[in-house]
Amino acid sequence: MVELHLLCPQERVELISDALEALDALSVSVEDADAQTEAEQALFGEPGLPPPAEGWLRSRVTALFSENRQALQAAQLLGAQDFFADCQVQGVLPVPEQDWVRLTQSQFAPVEITREFWIVPTWHEPPAQARVWIRLDPGLAFGTGTHPTTRMCLRWIAQHPGALGQVLDYGCGSGILAIGAAKYGASKVDAVDIDEAALIATRLNAQANQVGLQAGLPPLAQGQYQTVLANILATPLKVLAPLLCARVAVGGHLVLAGILERQAEELKQAYAPHAELSVTDREEGWILMTASF
Repeated sequence: MVELHLLCPQERVELISDALEALDALSVSVEDADAQTEAEQALFGEPGLPPPAEGWLRSRVTALFSENRQALQAAQLLGAQDFFADCQVQGVLPVPEQDWVRLTQSQFAPVEITREFWIVPTWHEPPAQARVWIRLDPGLAFGTGTHPTTRMCLRWIAQHPGALGQVLDYGCGSGILAIGAAKYGASKVDAVDIDEAALIATRLNAQANQVGLQAGLPPLAQGQYQTVLANILATPLKVLAPLLCARVAVGGHLVLAGILERQAEELKQAYAPHAELSVTDREEGWILMTASF
């Protein structure tokens, strides 16, 4: 891989970018050529007002090519065009070889839920203090343990192992809450979602963690459960209030997440005919709301 670097005035950037794509550039990026200098120019104005300019006075245009020959040929062809006036070729540079898989993996470290409970990507060893852990790699479905809502739900599970009983994870995403409940001794775990990709992810993650659960579409959830978990968002949680509360057995627990602090009162009102919600955890502007039946 090689990069072709060009310097262009603002009025030529779009035309040069289109020409580079037509010359089989794998990608084209544009940045301020005067960034971090006294000539740096902001593109954002005051809220409600138009931006002060449509582009930077001078832009550095970088095109990625698979071969050095392609980059040199593109530079030569562009240099012969009238529209290349006032533009400059700054050079062709090789792109250093990188292990992109390892680089991507390095961005995801084990996530602490409690001192003894961790989410651990498969390419990491569990921390020495971990007694319970979930093996989970970042994927398409929501729920890798990095979001506060997921951490708060898992923390609740870790703090109530004896109260879990039969568990329903409604809107399971990656299955992380269902797996956490199984790890902490739930007698039965049903995980439901409307997204088939989430159900596939849940089954694969459960298998990787050697726990038993059932994953399916919402009709899978039948009867009542000792614990009902739902980490979704405030609006669907309000709509689902009658359904979720009907699934909680007498003496059971409802655990809701995906709620911002400012949404607490509206959730309390939505659930008031069915249960008395209270805030039991807070993190980074998000809250965990629970009710006992």
